[in-house]
Amino acid sequence: MAATCASANTDSAARALVPHRAIYDLKLKDASERSGIEGMFGRMVYEFTGSACTGFSTNFRLVTKIDTGEETRLSDQQTTTFEDMSARQFHFETKSFTDEQLDRQVSGDASKAESGVKVEITQPDGREIDLPASEFPTGHMLDVINNAKEGKHFFEARVFDGSENGDQALLTTTVIGKQQEPQKDDADADKAGEFSRTPFWPVTIAYFNEAAQGDPMPVYNMSFKLYENGITRDLTMDYGDFTLTGTLSKLEMLDKGPENCSEPR
Repeated sequence: MAATCASANTDSAARALVPHRAIYDLKLKDASERSGIEGMFGRMVYEFTGSACTGFSTNFRLVTKIDTGEETRLSDQQTTTFEDMSARQFHFETKSFTDEQLDRQVSGDASKAESGVKVEITQPDGREIDLPASEFPTGHMLDVINNAKEGKHFFEARVFDGSENGDQALLTTTVIGKQQEPQKDDADADKAGEFSRTPFWPVTIAYFNEAAQGDPMPVYNMSFKLYENGITRDLTMDYGDFTLTGTLSKLEMLDKGPENCSEPR
């Protein structure tokens, strides 16, 4: 019965997710001397489409200009994913550029099995990897929302998102604050349009390398304000040596897929 309820909650949360395109203005909050960064700013575009019936697609682009004091370089990361929750499959493609020159390209497919997650990497080389049981990104976001709605403030999960070389999952710890109403001085609440007065949860997710020994530090932390429909704003991305903040500058709602899974896709 518990498993059935959990499945129903996940399905309900998945149907509540709204397709949207969010644009965030990024700026440097702080940087250690070790980072070699004196200045940094940029923009992030996150596009989320699809439905629980058709699967969910994301198009993500993060462009930053980095000033080291001696030179300025342009970093451009582009990621496309597709997650079919019913088929338990995930496709990922990532391209990273520095000063418009391609540094890295990774693509592949992952599928859940009883024994864990099987990853087939097609770029830059063909190989197969077996990983422990993991959630894919949209499934993990639904877990965050379900835990928030149930008043659970902490949980752990292993997540595979195809990042870096696409060959490892990351351990995550998620801290969820109490649901809040936007305040008058809430910086980017007005950019959330029809959701500007909607309650949200403050969320922080720490990502850890599973292979790290001892008492490891997170690879990075991400904090944000999360709505029940999956929209986020007021981002803080802490990479250890430097921290970026992301302010929602534009939110556009996109067409929603079929609500009834018997409808043609």
